[in-house]
Amino acid sequence: MRSFVLGNGTSRLNIKPEELKRYGKIYGCNALYREFEPDYLVAVDPKMIIEIEKSGYQRTHEVWTNPNAKYRNFQGFHYFIPSLGWSSGPTALNLAATHNPREIWIIGFDYVGLNGYLNNVYADSINYRKSTDTATYYGNWRRQTEQVIKNFPKINFYRVVPPGHFNPEWDYPNFKHINFDEMRKLMPTWPEKSSK
Repeated sequence: MRSFVLGNGTSRLNIKPEELKRYGKIYGCNALYREFEPDYLVAVDPKMIIEIEKSGYQRTHEVWTNPNAKYRNFQGFHYFIPSLGWSSGPTALNLAATHNPREIWIIGFDYVGLNGYLNNVYADSINYRKSTDTATYYGNWRRQTEQVIKNFPKINFYRVVPPGHFNPEWDYPNFKHINFDEMRKLMPTWPEKSSK
């Protein structure tokens, strides 16, 4: 089984989520639900959970979050118990890993900003900061992602980014950086989506 975990860094715009549907399960984060329906949506920011609840999306789709007093009476959500206390992207990655796929393709985990500014597909939209805001420090995202890779040594992880993009210097036998052209060359050889 293959899984894709989509963060919302702007490098994700190099591929459409719809292109991936036939190849495996998709785990998305936060506002992705506004334009695409992943198999699993993960959001841990209370503002995003309140937005999702108002939309009713969780009534017909699987949405995961952390327990929080601000929305303890909301219906239809799945809760991480115990909570990792992590950001949405690494939390989605961890959820995917617990489902024990053969490989996980990580897309839109950019970590660094765009010339020092916020790097997010949904910048300037409701519940997101402005594109002119200073980039968010990525240390926690990086550390949490690396922890998942270390915790699941039997899963092969591929982080897909454009050539020349920032790449953490991780040295694990189950991890590799790959670019979008390399990914597309592999995609036609992948078998149809399977639950095996």
